[in-house]
Amino acid sequence: MDDRLHRAPIGVLEVSIDGVVVDSNEVGRTLIGETDPTGIRLAEAFPRSVDDSVLTAFEGESVTETEFEEYYPGPDRWLAVSVVALDETGAVYFRDVTERRRETRSLRRLRQERKRTELIDDVRSDILTALVDATSREEVAETICRGLGETGLYEFAWVGERDMGRDDIVVRAVAGETGETFGAVRDAVGGETVTTPEERAVETGQLQVVQPLTDSSAVPEAVRTAGFADGVQSALNIPVVYGSNVHGVVGVYASGTEAFSEQEQASFETLGEVAGFAVTAVRNRNLLLSDSIAEITFELGDDSVLVGLSRSLGSPLRLEGMVPQADDVLLCFVSVEGGGIDRLDRETAGIEAIERARVITESDSGGTAELTIHGSTPLLAISSLGGTVRRASFGDGTGRLVVDLPPDGDVRRIVDTIGREYDAEFVAKEERERSVTTAREFRDDLDDRLTQRQRTVLQTAYFADYFESPRGSTAEEVAASLDITGSTLLHHLRAGQRKLLDAYFDGRVQTSERE
Repeated sequence: MDDRLHRAPIGVLEVSIDGVVVDSNEVGRTLIGETDPTGIRLAEAFPRSVDDSVLTAFEGESVTETEFEEYYPGPDRWLAVSVVALDETGAVYFRDVTERRRETRSLRRLRQERKRTELIDDVRSDILTALVDATSREEVAETICRGLGETGLYEFAWVGERDMGRDDIVVRAVAGETGETFGAVRDAVGGETVTTPEERAVETGQLQVVQPLTDSSAVPEAVRTAGFADGVQSALNIPVVYGSNVHGVVGVYASGTEAFSEQEQASFETLGEVAGFAVTAVRNRNLLLSDSIAEITFELGDDSVLVGLSRSLGSPLRLEGMVPQADDVLLCFVSVEGGGIDRLDRETAGIEAIERARVITESDSGGTAELTIHGSTPLLAISSLGGTVRRASFGDGTGRLVVDLPPDGDVRRIVDTIGREYDAEFVAKEERERSVTTAREFRDDLDDRLTQRQRTVLQTAYFADYFESPRGSTAEEVAASLDITGSTLLHHLRAGQRKLLDAYFDGRVQTSERE
């Protein structure tokens, strides 16, 4: 081997026809990890690969010229190799292309991930669009399952809901190639040995991802065995949530060992929230459109925040209105009888759940107050479950809630949920007819015109006596309750008031024309 090859920036081995190393340069020795391979057979000196293409080139009576790139597990390197026939020997030229290979692989993986993300975004968008038009919980569940389970992205998807009066999860819908895995999952839910990821998602309200599935001790053995047989290697379980209430869970199963990236998980979390909103919207729509309603009465015990406040003040309280906020926060407007209103600041300071209290009006016979209550309460839960609090009063160590619910299967579900999760006792149920009136049509029409933000601002300002003369609350005080600026408050108030007047005068004109 001449001096130029000894100084070459690539590895060079000179090999005899019968496969023995005759000479080598320093770069070559470094790449193969040999101090001096001279006199050693090529099969022992050169790293081994799956195809052993270098050795194959020296198997015949002459050297076979070839050029290729192969991965060599020993040194954990990709080598670009050229075998050239010389007069009485052969030369092996090789260089390390590992970094380029890794960059290419990373780029290819990024492109695949981007393409997959685009597909997932399209699927999610189609599902979210369909959820807006869903008219029942069954339709919500079937929409999700079809959108996820009948694509090439995942093996199957299923939706489960909490069973009536129990913590068990029952199947609402399923779609896709379920194989043996879904049956194993269905049988494991509610079992006494291992808590399934689906159950953990419902209990915590948090996304649960398991990948690879077959290696996780957090998954029942029967599910792991069935998943191995079906080639199902990843599972993602999404809680269907609205506010503080978890309606159920969406289980998505896939074949890859790392099928759900962090970006995908974030997308699915949004899907769970929208599905929870859709379920709640269906329940609210049922209540709104029903000609009859179920009036349910609950009695609250000492654990109720407002029962405790009534006892501390020594005055009865009556709920005048409430406005749900984000993150389990509820604005409550209450009337206080007697002199307890004077001690509101002092008494609420010791109640952890009440973040803020403000007196709106005050008189010799009592007053009204605004309370910001943080955390899960029966008032907030009833709202998220599709019910409407008609009346609520608190005093003498107890509280009484009268709730309107749609007269379907949700009645028992909500009664069970409120009774199980809060210190509430079911007292009575009464079915009553609700007549369809012009006032209701007016409210329905106006509700369609108002945005959610405008409705929230108008409700809060109304219950805070902002529209009274003199005002019970200033614009700054109402804005502070909603955690917005005064200018933003006034913008939403003007927009909402304009829609109120539009609805009112439009209605007057139409009535006049009909008459």
